[in-house]
This record gives sequence, C-alpha cells and structure tokens, in this order.
Amino acid sequence: MDNKQIETSSSLLGKNTVEMLLQAHKDSLWMLENLGVGCVQPDIMEAFRAYEEDGRAIVYDGRIYITEDLVTELVEKAPGIDEFFVPRNSFLIGGTAPYLYDDEKQQGGKMPTADDVATIARIAEKSGVVAGMGRGVKLKDEVEQINVMAENCSKPMYFAATSDRAIARAKELHAVRKNLMVVFCLTRPPLQVNENFSRAFVDVVKNDLPVFISAMPLAGISAPYSYNGVLSMTHAEVLFGICAAQLINPGCTVIHAGFPTVADPKLDYNPDYGLKSHQLLNILMAHLNMILDLPSIQSGGTTNEEHPTERAFEDARNGQALAMKYGFHMIRHPFAFLKQLVDFSIYKLEKAIEIAETVKPEDAPEVEMPEYDERGFQSIQERQLRMYMDDPLTTANMSKIFMY
Repeated sequence: MDNKQIETSSSLLGKNTVEMLLQAHKDSLWMLENLGVGCVQPDIMEAFRAYEEDGRAIVYDGRIYITEDLVTELVEKAPGIDEFFVPRNSFLIGGTAPYLYDDEKQQGGKMPTADDVATIARIAEKSGVVAGMGRGVKLKDEVEQINVMAENCSKPMYFAATSDRAIARAKELHAVRKNLMVVFCLTRPPLQVNENFSRAFVDVVKNDLPVFISAMPLAGISAPYSYNGVLSMTHAEVLFGICAAQLINPGCTVIHAGFPTVADPKLDYNPDYGLKSHQLLNILMAHLNMILDLPSIQSGGTTNEEHPTERAFEDARNGQALAMKYGFHMIRHPFAFLKQLVDFSIYKLEKAIEIAETVKPEDAPEVEMPEYDERGFQSIQERQLRMYMDDPLTTANMSKIFMY
C-alpha cells in the first residue's frame, strides 16, 4: 500500500471514508477466498492450480478460490502508476457506444462508420485536455477500428481485441508504440468469468500487451446497495483478473477499470450515469486503486439525458469538477456520451471538451462522503452468489442512498 497516498486521500476524502475503502478492499479479499470466481478457462485454472500445494489457491468444482496472501503478492507484482504511460488526472475520450447521435437530426441510433471513428480520433489528437481515447463508437471489424484510431491519434488509446487478427494487429502496433491498452470485461455477475472472452484475455496477456480489466457490478442488482458493498464487489472482480494476468505473465501491465454503478428504481433499475453519487462512487474506486498503486481508469462526467441538453453539459461539468477536486488517475466517458452510454454525440464531445478547458475544482457540487456500512458486507455474506434486488438493504434504502 502507498502510505503517502493514504495521507493524501484522507486529506481529500476524510479519514472515515478512507477507512471505508481499506475495509472494502479487505471485504474483496474475503470474497475471493470464500466465494471464489467461476472459471473453466484451462490456462487460468492451471495458473492457479500451481498454488494449491501450499494452500494459497483452490480450484474446485469450476470455481477458483484465492487467499489474501496470494492476492497481495500478485497485486504487488503489477507495475505501479508512476511506471504507466498516462499521468494522473487524465481525461480520456473513452467507452464504446453502439450508435452515433445524429447531431443534425437531433436523434440517436445512427450506425457509426470508420469516418466517425477518424473524426473522434482527430479531435482527441488536437485537444490539449484530452489525454487519450477509447473507441468512442464500435465498428464491426476490430482491426479496422484499431487501424483508424492509430492512423489519426498518437495519444494513448484502448480498444477491444477478441479475435486472432485483432490481437496480432495490436501486437504489431504495440511493438511500434507502447501507449495502448486492450480492454476486457473478464467477469460477469455473480463472480463468474465471461468465457466468451477468456481465451482472448489469456492470449493478450501472453503477448505482453497492457490489459485493461473492466467490471461493472450494479448496486441493487448484482451488488449490495451501499457504497462499500458495490465497491468491494467491483474490486473483487477486477482483482481476480489482475491475479490471473500476473500468474500468466508476471510483471505485465494491468489497468484496474472497475466501474461501480447504481440501479435506479425510477428507471426500471437501469443505471443513471448522471447521478453525482455515481461520479463520487467512481472517484472512490480510483482512490482505492491509487492507494494500492494500481493504474486505474473509472467513469465520470456522464449523463442520463437522451440529447445534448444544458442538463447534459451540467452533468459533464459536475463530473469533471468533482474529479479535479478529489483527484484520480484516468477517467473515461467525461465528454460525449448520452443516456446509458448508448449514443455518442460529436457535438457534445466538442462542447464538453470546451467545458473541461475552463472548469475548476471549486466548481464541484457538494457531496456527502460515505462511511463504512456493515450491512453491505453482511449482504455479501448472506447472498453470496445470488442477486440483490430483493435484498433488505436494497429494498429499505432505494430513496436514501445514491439518490443525488
């Protein structure tokens, strides 16, 4: 742990909130040791089996259980933030919308093209406040997407590579420019490896490509309805991926992309990314990762607006200012996305970049810093691998937690 960062985080967030983060980390370690992660991918299973003899891992009945001692050892092997190619407090054009928002017709649902990706990449390249980019919108051909991004932007970038062709292209590109990451959502609830991507994940790690490990538990659905509850669930999923990567390729670069999210009953339990509490939740995730000295990218500056309204720009300003006030490593989604990250607006991208050029930490709205809620961990112990919609913590607190 980085003791200097603990002091910094305590001064920014408050001692009780940092104690909550440290306890959430311990809760995650308990989950990995006692609940385990479902996995049938042969290379990952074999990597953990090597530690069964000394009792630091158990592979049993399709689940992998990892002791606190082994997790700590493997996390410490990962390269730290100061060794990473993106500096602290960096905003990235990131995420992957399936559609482009038609700014002329003022409606979503337009299928993106390679020209749209090139436009996004060129905007990233010329903007001083944009430190790098993710895909923004998704093309069907991963190799085409990688090529268009690389041709138009020299800054750090991340993209998906799930096919042999895409992994080979990523490897070629990485040999020329080291500032790229390959993104995987390795797990899905409840604590289960997504086997659709597990083989590609292993191939990327074996090829020594920096790997961006995403996880998105939803408080009230797939995680407890409390700050520390959803943080610990998110953290446990990403820690599993970090451990697997370090066993397969010791010392490889891993990025903690845990993306804790909140179910909103007013939206049929879909996430509201415009909540200030959503922004705060992701800032807290970033601070825990900085304390552990893990390169880290979270979500912020998003909105629940369908169109690029004044409210959408206010949400961007709030998210950007909160991030600047409290500090972070990398933030994705702060510019262009609309409701539920479905549409990507070029107009909103450019306007939100203008906001980022002038926004200040003192522009941040007031937020209430959370403290540890024991009920979050109790819910995990009681629910274990079940969902949380009917968990008493969820049903009793829908109008009390996260709702600002």
